[in-house]
Amino acid sequence: MNRSIKKVAVLGSGVMGSRIACHFAGIGVQAILLDIVPKEATESKKPSERNKIVNDSLQAAIKSNPSPVYHKNVIKKITTGNFDDNMKDIAGCDWIIEVVVERLDIKKSVYEKAEQFRKPGTLITSNTSGIPIHLLSEGRSEDFKKNFCGTHFFNPPRYLRLLEIIPTPDTDPGVIDFLMHYGDLYLGKTTVLCKDTPAFIANRIGVFGIMAIFGLADKIGLTIDEIDALTGPVIGRPKSATFRTADVVGIDTLVKVAKGVYDNCPGDEARNSFIIPSWLNKMVENNWLGDKTKQGFFTRRKGEKEEKEIFTLDLKSFEYKPRTKSKFATVEAAKPVDDLNQRLKMLVAGPDKAGEFYRHFHYGLFSYISHRIPEISDEIYRVDDAMMAGFGWEIGAFESWDVLGVEKTVKAMKDAGYKVAAWVDEMLANGIKSFYKIENGKRLYYSPLSRSYSFSPAGRDGVFIVMSNYQDKLIWKNASCRLYDLGDDVLGLQWFTKMGSIGGDVLEGIQTSIDKAEKNYKGLVIANEGANFSAGANVGMIFMLAIDQEYDELDMAIRLFQNTMMRARYSSVPVVTAPHGLSLGGACELSLHSDKCCPAAETYTGLVELGVGLIPGGGGTKEFTLRASDEMHEDEPETITLKNRFLTIATAKVASSAFEGFDTGVYRKGLDEVVFNQGRRIAEAKKSVIEISDSGYTTPVQRRDIKVLGRLALGALYTGINGMWRANYATDHDVVVAKKLAYVMCGGDLSEPSWVSEQYLLDLEREAFLSLCGEKKTLERIQSVLKNGKPVRN
Repeated sequence: MNRSIKKVAVLGSGVMGSRIACHFAGIGVQAILLDIVPKEATESKKPSERNKIVNDSLQAAIKSNPSPVYHKNVIKKITTGNFDDNMKDIAGCDWIIEVVVERLDIKKSVYEKAEQFRKPGTLITSNTSGIPIHLLSEGRSEDFKKNFCGTHFFNPPRYLRLLEIIPTPDTDPGVIDFLMHYGDLYLGKTTVLCKDTPAFIANRIGVFGIMAIFGLADKIGLTIDEIDALTGPVIGRPKSATFRTADVVGIDTLVKVAKGVYDNCPGDEARNSFIIPSWLNKMVENNWLGDKTKQGFFTRRKGEKEEKEIFTLDLKSFEYKPRTKSKFATVEAAKPVDDLNQRLKMLVAGPDKAGEFYRHFHYGLFSYISHRIPEISDEIYRVDDAMMAGFGWEIGAFESWDVLGVEKTVKAMKDAGYKVAAWVDEMLANGIKSFYKIENGKRLYYSPLSRSYSFSPAGRDGVFIVMSNYQDKLIWKNASCRLYDLGDDVLGLQWFTKMGSIGGDVLEGIQTSIDKAEKNYKGLVIANEGANFSAGANVGMIFMLAIDQEYDELDMAIRLFQNTMMRARYSSVPVVTAPHGLSLGGACELSLHSDKCCPAAETYTGLVELGVGLIPGGGGTKEFTLRASDEMHEDEPETITLKNRFLTIATAKVASSAFEGFDTGVYRKGLDEVVFNQGRRIAEAKKSVIEISDSGYTTPVQRRDIKVLGRLALGALYTGINGMWRANYATDHDVVVAKKLAYVMCGGDLSEPSWVSEQYLLDLEREAFLSLCGEKKTLERIQSVLKNGKPVRN
């Protein structure tokens, strides 16, 4: 049957329920959020009293940081109610999601009520993280069972991309196909089909990993701080690493999942890994449950300087001690290596205690995942997808095994006493040496069932483009960039610098890519595949040139940046960017100058140069002035739009989602297009290049009709700047920088409003940028960013 989701009902408004409702509202779907009536309000007739639980829960979610929604305006799409008065409203919903407490009897009682009002054919799913899905639908009608399955969101639903889909034997296959597609395309999720086994996929593997690390800490003699230093970003895992992740998840939750696996998986060869250590039980008894009780493996207390500091639990003495920084020779040698694959090889080969830990850690993980096929999944790629989307791993477990060499690692594992599943030995015996391989830009995975390689569904339909899969289609490269032929006469450019920073190599890459696209292709896609698109221009290079007073070279560097942005804007083929994550400063300027931008919903963009004592110098100031000119209307003061654009730059405002990027004026309504699923953005950008090219793309003409207001607006902006200074919202140096910005955006000290060219504004922008590079306080701010990651306020 053809389905469309216009309205959802979320039954249960706790931490997960309220945020799931917010996420649906965020994608434009109306949501009804229901919960129980408070005991003290059972006799009341006032909706405010009867809906107190659900309303309080929703308000807590809305106020939480980070925000559960892409844009604050979507909250109006959520209506609240209670199970007694409003369960009848679910009759008008297309999907009902149960998110009540993890008790089978309570869930069944909710289904009993829901089935009285649910219309036949309506999807009904459970967000349970541990109760067997088939038990939940027992006793329900045939239509209920047919349209029922598990849909396990991860917390927080907006940010963690995993959605596990768990069918029962009674679930209609069409329902599963729909949810897999809908979750991917509309909810922006990595949808993973799971078997109805304890903890499903992500929690089964993730909790095993945490429990195994607990055991290794005792075995090798490592502290909590040492473990977290070893298991964070250095191996492609989140900053929360292991023990901090446990605090965030909740130590009681961790214990519950581990106990559930131990009790319900008698055949698990690593079952003893899930035995709860005595010290972990003691933490639960002490109510040291992590963030929810403000005390777990870590807590905040006043230190020697009477300021709150992070203290770490000593598992031997059970006392909290000041957090310590851990150093290992292997880690220090590997940290400077940007390529994660090369870094992993170095870490596992390390001769010290860290290397020993990494070997045992990976061998145990590899052994465990091999034995979970086909128990929890028939396909290996689903395991990797689940761990990357649900636990924030940069690289999947089977992918890591490939990086370290399957055959070599299996031998080392066996020598160290670790066993692998028989299908891995069989795979190697048949001459197949890796779990994945690339063919024609598509990734294939090894299937133990067919004993051969297969395409994943995403690999077949082409909606996910991974540029690094196009190594055999490499057109050009330099030290930082790679240019690929993505097929259909479209080129794709990506670069591999720290935080995606834009320096000389990247600027050369953009210019060269456009040159090649203009000769033989329809257009160019610019995107990156790391954690972020780009944190902006290489401020380290700017700092070195400025500190050495190499102003001629600095002038040339700024001209090159400006010219590259203008080259992107005025090429003879469409240039489409597809940013994600951080897209700041120079990266934001590149988006401003592209023909179209296809940002992932989770894109955080803005012109942040004011924070380091500079103004946007790569055409960003010019472009905001140009857009302010286009937005001026006769029915309102001309200074209003200019003032708004000025404040966006002057406050270094960063949009907290791509949707906010439209509010801040970076993205253009009716032209730029948000992509909910980050994995689809490059394919969407490629599609846009083809559409723009085929519709008859012509090179735009450089603008000479930009209205600037001169002294008319300059005086007003200066007055506002001085007001901010008097109120202590701005430092002396902030005033210097802001006045430079105002001068450029007003077109200089003109006696009357005038019409100017883009080049005129670029020249003003470059002159102001150069002058600020000579300011001592600007250099202090840049140095602080390079040293501490944030500017000093001076």
